[in-house]
Amino acid sequence: MRNISILGCGWLGKPLALSFLEDGFSVKGSTTSESKIENLEQQNIEAHLLNISENEEFDLFLASDILIVAIISKDIDGFENLISQINNSSIQKVIFISSTSVYGKFNKVITEEDSTLQTPLTEIESLFLKSDFFETTIIRFAGLFGGDRHPSDWFKGGRKIPQPKGYINMIHREDCIEIIHEVIHQNAWNQVFNACADHHPTRREFYTLAKLSKGFDVPEFENNESYEWKIISSKKIQETLNYEFIHNDLLAI
Repeated sequence: MRNISILGCGWLGKPLALSFLEDGFSVKGSTTSESKIENLEQQNIEAHLLNISENEEFDLFLASDILIVAIISKDIDGFENLISQINNSSIQKVIFISSTSVYGKFNKVITEEDSTLQTPLTEIESLFLKSDFFETTIIRFAGLFGGDRHPSDWFKGGRKIPQPKGYINMIHREDCIEIIHEVIHQNAWNQVFNACADHHPTRREFYTLAKLSKGFDVPEFENNESYEWKIISSKKIQETLNYEFIHNDLLAI
């Protein structure tokens, strides 16, 4: 299976597409912006202008073996339409990029066995998992950084940072890309994985260092009376894929 379609060639999807091209895959990529088509084509990505919220046909885009869904849309109707078309396509495997935001703050270490919140995102996950026409692996990424996304740029304009005693759950884009490659390489299908660096400094430690490292002042923090936190465990993905994080020290970003 050397043909991949990536729905959403944005901050994660575009470098992901380029990484698969380097590995010799044939790659189709989608965007909702006509202005980005030429740039994708210049980098040898077969570009498609698609929006799942519009009643479109995805036949040409879905003429692949593997589909990676890397868009932030929560349009349940749009995903139902997409899945019905996947069912009638050549797609055999799907990776759905989800988020650890599906877990509430239960003041505990969170694994894939823990309950999730009832949200559009968890409903969309279920739509993919229950299809009998293809195999799906869900990857729930923690907070994303890397490239032009640096935590020093967050909480600007005098905004106070909440929950300073809480813990950081984040993952670098390079690790996201490598984990997706490993799922495909190791045929790790019909799985749900949490993906988060195995290092959880406090929010006070993390954001103070992030701001100072880029020349900003020490940030201000809220004095929360309630203490809400979660620590996302990546033990399953580390053990199943024998994966070691590239960027595991979140105080070295």
